[in-house]
Amino acid sequence: MSSPKHPTASAQRGAPAGAPTRITQGSQTRGAIGESTLRPDGTLKVTGEFAYSSDLWHEDMLWGQILRSPVAHAEIVSIDTAEALATPGVYAVLTHDDLPTEVKNYGLEIRDTPVLAYGKVRHHGEPVAVVAAAHPETARRAAAKIKVEYRELPVITDEASATAPGAVLVHEHRTDHHVGHVPHPNIVHRQPIVRGDAAAAARRADVIVRGEYTFGMQDQAFLGPESGLAVPEEDGGVHLYVATQWLHSDLRQIAPVLGLPEDKVRMTLAGVGGAFGGREDLSMQIHACLLALRTGKPVKIVYNRFESFFGHVHRHPAKLYYEHGATHDGRLTHLKCRIVLDGGAYASASPAVVGNAASLSVGPYVVDDVDIEAIALYTNNPPCGAMRGFGAVQACFAYEAQMDKLAKKLGMDPVEFRQRNAMEQGTIMPTGQPVDSPAPVAELLRRVKAMPLPPERQWESSEGADVRQLPGGLSNTTHGEGVVRGIGYAVGIKNVGFSEGFDDYSTARVRLEAVAGEPVATVHTAMAEVGQGGVTVHAQIARTELGVAQVTIRPADTQVGSAGSTSASRQTYVTGGAVRHACEQVRERVLELGRRRFGSYHPAWATAELLLEGGKVVTDGGEVLADLAEVLGDEAVEVEDEWRHRPTEPFDLRTGQGNGHVQYSFAAHRAVVEVDTELGLVKVVELACAQDVGKALNPLSVVGQIQGGTTQGLGVAVMEEIVVDPRTAKVRNPSFTDYLIPTILDTPTIPVDVLELADDHAPYGLRGVGEAPTLSSTPAVLAAIRDATGLELNRTPVRPEHLTGTA
Repeated sequence: MSSPKHPTASAQRGAPAGAPTRITQGSQTRGAIGESTLRPDGTLKVTGEFAYSSDLWHEDMLWGQILRSPVAHAEIVSIDTAEALATPGVYAVLTHDDLPTEVKNYGLEIRDTPVLAYGKVRHHGEPVAVVAAAHPETARRAAAKIKVEYRELPVITDEASATAPGAVLVHEHRTDHHVGHVPHPNIVHRQPIVRGDAAAAARRADVIVRGEYTFGMQDQAFLGPESGLAVPEEDGGVHLYVATQWLHSDLRQIAPVLGLPEDKVRMTLAGVGGAFGGREDLSMQIHACLLALRTGKPVKIVYNRFESFFGHVHRHPAKLYYEHGATHDGRLTHLKCRIVLDGGAYASASPAVVGNAASLSVGPYVVDDVDIEAIALYTNNPPCGAMRGFGAVQACFAYEAQMDKLAKKLGMDPVEFRQRNAMEQGTIMPTGQPVDSPAPVAELLRRVKAMPLPPERQWESSEGADVRQLPGGLSNTTHGEGVVRGIGYAVGIKNVGFSEGFDDYSTARVRLEAVAGEPVATVHTAMAEVGQGGVTVHAQIARTELGVAQVTIRPADTQVGSAGSTSASRQTYVTGGAVRHACEQVRERVLELGRRRFGSYHPAWATAELLLEGGKVVTDGGEVLADLAEVLGDEAVEVEDEWRHRPTEPFDLRTGQGNGHVQYSFAAHRAVVEVDTELGLVKVVELACAQDVGKALNPLSVVGQIQGGTTQGLGVAVMEEIVVDPRTAKVRNPSFTDYLIPTILDTPTIPVDVLELADDHAPYGLRGVGEAPTLSSTPAVLAAIRDATGLELNRTPVRPEHLTGTA
């Protein structure tokens, strides 16, 4: 199939083929807030017609390729690019020495990540040089010809090696704002939380349980690898079409390295094939722009899967040390815990992950006396940062295992024990912040426990065993011999939105005009649509607030103010709130326009009791005053405005006290598993979930988010882990051949019970949805496996050797 020589007709003017097109939602996909509305991009995606960033094309574009370090920690003695530059078809080879400005590093919070390594490399796969060539294979061959001499250094891989006397420093010259409050330069950030007197409370406890837990490194495993296209502009700037989670954060980091003002770095969101936190950090963005500016030609970079494992951050692996106490009647007395997160070679989002892990380490329970410490390390392991659940996932795995241990020691039902200690509205968090919206933890547990259990021995039929229903599946390892069922429960708490005093806001531009006699609303934000369904919700909000059927969602770009990151379950809350706020202002201006035009002969226009509904201007009594298109005439009403939720504040660095979070979300799971105890194989039969979503703006999308988050939690419970060699810090399984993710055959039935208890502080009463189910699904699966086997199982993922005693 030949490649197009010019931008396709569907692309924006001046944009490369494959660039995002405007999505119009009209009569075929009607729906207001609270209705299940189909995604406008859904059919395109399932038929393979949707243009992802990897589909971008420009007539005269070059291909970029990155050379990565084969070692985890080493001095760079020399780099020789002569042979690569001499390769026919190569247009440029860049190393650190070729960067155009004195700004050589970037970073989300701490600018500690080199654009291209200089002095030394700090992790396996770190970018060292970039190549632009006329063909992708030429670029790859040329990159392989670059000669780099390394002098290897000792590797830092865990807390012991990071903080030992005389330990090698991962970053020798730290100057960031965290360095003053950490006990060692190889610690990125430390957050204690102290409330009450945990030591005194421990002496009052009738039972005490302790546990040491290990949480493996998980990959976001999005299906569309990193990719983008940088196009040089005539004014000396560059236009980057890219799959990302936060356009304006990328812009803030890219422009200084290029030596360009931000208005000369234009960014447009290209089709994103999933994100889950892995696209918050930069990957190929700066490299593509550098090559485009150097060569004067468009440059496209597309990672293969191997490169993708090295090109983005992962979920922090963790060691968690917990102690809980309780009275004989099942009341929690205290918590002591220490959480050690491995941040890898660069900071990324580690400071914020530490804050989340510490502040949510108690879980959704009432515990008055706590002594908590969370830290993140600098090591030579792969960099870790944002991933769905963001620090709360690791903590939930540990505290839910502790709840089961306590219940067992007290002889109590594990659900009843959790309900007895469940937080509710008005509970004071360990940080001193009151929970000022519904917290239906006990009710979610009741609901999930009340769901019907799946039938036992589902693999049996009159025609023989259906091996797909058994542990081992189509490998046909058993027909039911040695298979034991287990049931487990878990519940979790997740914050919504950015926390700890971050100025978290979003911007929306809404335009209302008459087109061919029909009112049409246009919504323009910089929100990254990564699969969460914001393009649907924004249209639903516009229909609800403006009473129109036709809504056009413009492509996300930096020609409108920042929408923040598509992460922290914040976009529906914050950008949805911005769209609603802008719509309200548009509505008021339209009504004022009507008052000016018609008020002289209709007294109702002079009142403030006017509404827009179904393309009509009506009073609150239902009297139709005019068609909306008639009111607008040839005029268009447009508003761009920022919207902020209530402010937060940083946690105190000594006590951890502070109103650090905006909102909390809650989900509970019941897992049903069947375990082949002889071979150590696990079949998750069902993962039932009950979750409070505040208000389901699009119920169909809400259920999809819950089921997706649940499946990711299943993956880390029984199969997903990036394996890093502890001696060399090299990644051993950077592919989907060796890094396993759940397929349709692994995914269980996921019944969902959606509870809607409105948060009065949020637009429409909504809560963020996507992250909470990722927390509780993992410990629920582990609890069910423990129930089936009687084993302690204090690490993820559970492997067959852990169940058969051969580990």
